[in-house]
Amino acid sequence: MGWGEPIVEGKTDTVMAAVRELMEQLLEKDPRFIEDHWNMMYRGGFYRGGPVLMSAISGIDQALWDIKGKYFDAPVHELIGGKCRDKMDVYSWVGGDEPQVIIEEIKKVVDRGFHTVKINGTGRLRYLDSFLEIDKLLERMALIREYFGNDINIGIDFHGRVHKPMAKILIKKLEEFNPLFIEEPLLSENFEGIVELAKNTAIPIALGERLFSRWDFKKVFESGVVDIIQPDLSHAGGITECRKIAAMAEAYDVALAPHCPLGPIALAACLQLDAVSYNAAIQEQSLGIHYNESNDLLDYIKNPEIFDYQDGMVSIPTGSGLGIEVDEEYVQKMEQVGHNWHNPIWRHKDNSIAEW
Repeated sequence: MGWGEPIVEGKTDTVMAAVRELMEQLLEKDPRFIEDHWNMMYRGGFYRGGPVLMSAISGIDQALWDIKGKYFDAPVHELIGGKCRDKMDVYSWVGGDEPQVIIEEIKKVVDRGFHTVKINGTGRLRYLDSFLEIDKLLERMALIREYFGNDINIGIDFHGRVHKPMAKILIKKLEEFNPLFIEEPLLSENFEGIVELAKNTAIPIALGERLFSRWDFKKVFESGVVDIIQPDLSHAGGITECRKIAAMAEAYDVALAPHCPLGPIALAACLQLDAVSYNAAIQEQSLGIHYNESNDLLDYIKNPEIFDYQDGMVSIPTGSGLGIEVDEEYVQKMEQVGHNWHNPIWRHKDNSIAEW
């Protein structure tokens, strides 16, 4: 048996239906022929791509690789080229919008050995807005640098919440604080705006969590303006597709930093890809992530020691398949509880919908 983590946050039942439909065509097939199965799932349908279908393919693909690794009693990375590193840099999410709160939260993760953190950029912003949210971010960044100096790296995630008129201002003012990268300064569908922003800043730009295939990433690489790509192995076609995306990125000298604020299966899949990708620079992970109220990363596995972070790094799993032992009893228990999470709906003061 193999494990996969197909998920679109807030659309669990929708993805489950897509998985069931795709699996009807795979039953009784040899699970080892992963490339053929991937092409059948992707090319066999007249309509393709997008978050739901690609996430369903992603989870099935992860499970197929897990099965194949267990069949050959080898970690997935040995089957896709062999590892080029033993450990991987990881970063920790830090919550808290108040300056003093964020300092305390960063201290906690630094004490655990992390040397790179990622923070939220802003809350909701209209096309033209006051400088209040911008001032709050600048205040936080100034306090972080005053307290920690340049001893820690800081990524800033804007979640595509900012529109181009305000993004221009934000990026300019952030340069003095030397962020490691800015993530999704605009939505990926406004890519022409990202190209324009990139021409006016030296801060590395990261994006990719809302792109779902190598064809979505093609224009990103051709533009030459994105420095870090963040494909999600539970959204962008699994290990098979993200291996190809990572290779494309290397040809353009673009760093790989897989998106993964998810569970242990997704993280294990990411680390298998990181192991074989020379341009893998840093890995997101969700241990203790600020918006989790229960069911943390380690709750679902019997060998939590494989995600034992030391000095801001984690060892590449060496067990067969994905390298994790899923706690089936806990999974079944939580299935009975159910999962019906939906992201908040934000509105501006005029009651129009805001980006979350």
